[in-house]
Amino acid sequence: MNVAQQADVSPAALAAELKQRFGFDSFRPGQEAIVRDILRCRDALAIMPTGGGKSLCFQLPALLRPGTCIVISPLIALMQDQVRLLDDNGIEATFINSSLDRAEMARRLARLERGELKLVYVAPERLLQAEFQGQVLPRLHATHGISSLVVDEAHCVSEWGHDFRPEYRQLHRLRAQFADVPIAAFTATATER
Repeated sequence: MNVAQQADVSPAALAAELKQRFGFDSFRPGQEAIVRDILRCRDALAIMPTGGGKSLCFQLPALLRPGTCIVISPLIALMQDQVRLLDDNGIEATFINSSLDRAEMARRLARLERGELKLVYVAPERLLQAEFQGQVLPRLHATHGISSLVVDEAHCVSEWGHDFRPEYRQLHRLRAQFADVPIAAFTATATER
């Protein structure tokens, strides 16, 4: 399934979704431009302050495009918080990481493969495992689609990638594997490097 199609959403419809799904009357500075870029299937790099609303910038487009948004996140607590907030808003989301036992992992993967989830948070180590990258993601992409790939805490790619999470240095493989899927990277901490 090719979900690379652009989602043309009018300003009024986008504002209505923002209000209905997240309870906000307007976007914070910079958010709407990032949301529109992702909706237009453009890659994006967003450097925004902590508390600046980075998550909304990829969560809202995930709801408006077909398929599932895959969010690569290094922190289990952050994944759990994000999924809890999405669940509270009635948005189908989950996380897949080492905190889950085998049975729960299987249940969540089954939901993913059935196309029941709009957002899935995954640790970089899990994402790059042969089974996940070589089987789960390609099947999802072929059947229900991947709406976007999001790298949260993207400063880990260059600043800490070699120490903190070596898998961040391998994320370039996703571009080759899913060339038609927009990739967005978000961080509040960016150095010149």
